[in-house]
Amino acid sequence: MYRRTFLKRISIGVVLSCYGSFVTVGNLFAKVSDQIKVWSAVKGSYIIVNKANKSEQEWREALTPETFHVTRKHGTEHAFTGEYDKNYEAGVYQCICCGQDLFHSDHKFDSGTGWSSYYQPIAIENIGLTKDRSWLTVRNEVHCSRCKGHLGHVFEDGPKPTGLRYCINSVSLKFVKA
Repeated sequence: MYRRTFLKRISIGVVLSCYGSFVTVGNLFAKVSDQIKVWSAVKGSYIIVNKANKSEQEWREALTPETFHVTRKHGTEHAFTGEYDKNYEAGVYQCICCGQDLFHSDHKFDSGTGWSSYYQPIAIENIGLTKDRSWLTVRNEVHCSRCKGHLGHVFEDGPKPTGLRYCINSVSLKFVKA
């Protein structure tokens, strides 16, 4: 797998140099790893964006204390207190930290859990999953693929067509009406 990744990065370097961009190997690795492909609801297609890399202090200054606690320290808001738990307007839910599109209102459902629930993300590339071993169990934590902000967890008890329930903290989201 290491060999494949290395060859892919070298190939990208060759393509960049063909377009007249002089990039050293060290800079190439930095530039490639700082960009990701995500879905844009506004453009209706995939786009390349830079990852949102901020220090803990920069995040602390940019976010409210509750949003910082949930998104940067993997906290959870209290059930049935979230702004978007019962919101069913048409639109897109974005990451509160970096503005990346995460969930579409068409994929939202009332799970009865007290958290905003969706059966699928707007695109799988827009989120990331990691194992969460807290609370004496193993869960799949959901985070923004661009800024790594904690969003919530995904469970296998959702409705069709996916059977998944993305249980998301409202404080991690910003809603943009369609």
